[in-house]
Amino acid sequence: MRVFSSLVLGLFFIYQSANSQIIQPSNRPNKTQKLLIERGYGMFIHFGVNTFANKEWSDGTLPATIYNPVNLDCDQWVRVARDAGFRYVLLVTKHHDGFCLWDSKYTEYDVASSPVKTDVVAEVAKACQKYDLELGIYYSLWDRNHPAYTDKNPNVYVDYMINQLTELLMNYGAICELWFDGGWDREVADWDLDRVYKFVKGIQPHCAVGVNHTIELEPCSREFALPDSMIVDNKYTFQYFPGDFRLWDPKIAHKLDEKQYIHKGESYYLPFENTICLSKRWNWFQKDDFRPVRELDELEELFYWCTDNGNTLVMNVPPDNTGRIREHEVNAIIALGLRLNIEKGKPLPRNGKFISLKATVSASSIINDDEVMFGAQLAVDGGMQTRWAASDTLSILEINLDPKKPFNKISIFEFQDSKDGGDGFSNYRINRIQSYSIEIFKNKEWQTIYMDDKSMGDCKVIRFPYSYQTSKLRFRVLKATAPPSIYEINVIQSDTKGYF
Repeated sequence: MRVFSSLVLGLFFIYQSANSQIIQPSNRPNKTQKLLIERGYGMFIHFGVNTFANKEWSDGTLPATIYNPVNLDCDQWVRVARDAGFRYVLLVTKHHDGFCLWDSKYTEYDVASSPVKTDVVAEVAKACQKYDLELGIYYSLWDRNHPAYTDKNPNVYVDYMINQLTELLMNYGAICELWFDGGWDREVADWDLDRVYKFVKGIQPHCAVGVNHTIELEPCSREFALPDSMIVDNKYTFQYFPGDFRLWDPKIAHKLDEKQYIHKGESYYLPFENTICLSKRWNWFQKDDFRPVRELDELEELFYWCTDNGNTLVMNVPPDNTGRIREHEVNAIIALGLRLNIEKGKPLPRNGKFISLKATVSASSIINDDEVMFGAQLAVDGGMQTRWAASDTLSILEINLDPKKPFNKISIFEFQDSKDGGDGFSNYRINRIQSYSIEIFKNKEWQTIYMDDKSMGDCKVIRFPYSYQTSKLRFRVLKATAPPSIYEINVIQSDTKGYF
């Protein structure tokens, strides 16, 4: 596709600028944000020169010639996304290494310098139109290859970015989302985000723009605010302004996530976009070795969690070095969509009523008696970065419940020991809890309603054929390789039926 002439571009920019939606102080979502929330569920696609080097990050020195997908099939990527129930595709067009998946006029470090010169952005855009999905693009601010990045004048590189964004935003149809990453490598002011944001909106008025690590603890602190702290409105400030949604990859939003953030004394509404990997090893770029995917139970519970409360989720499903998504990953992500019963044009499915959230809870032991860092209440606080941690292996967690509220499902996210996968991101999770039971207090005695002598896996989901009601529920650890620890134990009344 050819870049528009400067005259046409100028006229188009003037017209679109008059219709662009720049974020304004508000306590409710604007049209761009509503569209983002309605999409809700996207497929993240990491693919590039790193795919051919077994790397997560590279430094811009890998030769473009190693990029050689012998069976490149972008149509398959998007077809899988449609069949799995995704509403949009988020394509990594340029990662931190600077390698571009389109033939850019402004660099030679792109597909045009490789053995396979296919414009991947164009092929994905075409497939999105064919399968009626929206297209979003990821673009790294950090560029470890292009000489403009190291120029003493930061505007030289911003000009380079603007040129490349012009290509991406003008040549491939509607872009629903622009996901910036890598801002930590420079001072915030060096990115001139006000200029970049307004430029984007001038071309694509309702393109939602976000920058990773959006929020900081205090103005100019460069200390990122974790999602678990984002449960109070108007407490934290923008690190990167302006933007339409929050990012803190790869952290998960709090169940009670709030939406109001401060910039120069004014409050702005910002939804949160969660990012997770299909891979059980948590890798973004596909590797040569075949890796297991997350269990469907874990994927389902993470889906519900991340798309709740006006937030969104992108799930990474990366093609391998042949240029196709591997069949076992195709099967897994489509199976998830079928289990969730996602239907086009209808709201995304929900988990049910959490009757244990913020309940009164006690534990038989707490490591170092540290209630603040590891107290029992952290197992039901709604945060995925906080956790209860016991001081011994045979531990009990007791949760007080409203006896009038029924439940038919329990999900447990266990803290696990992890082993580094060797590439900077991949890891192997190892359960501590090996045997456990669930008990309820009924007729003045404890009754066991579930017991298992296998390790919990990455997310244990227990579904009951009918509902229980109780004033107290007890989670009892019967065997563990180390003192157990729980991120969240959720007691839920679910409307989902048909499988256990």
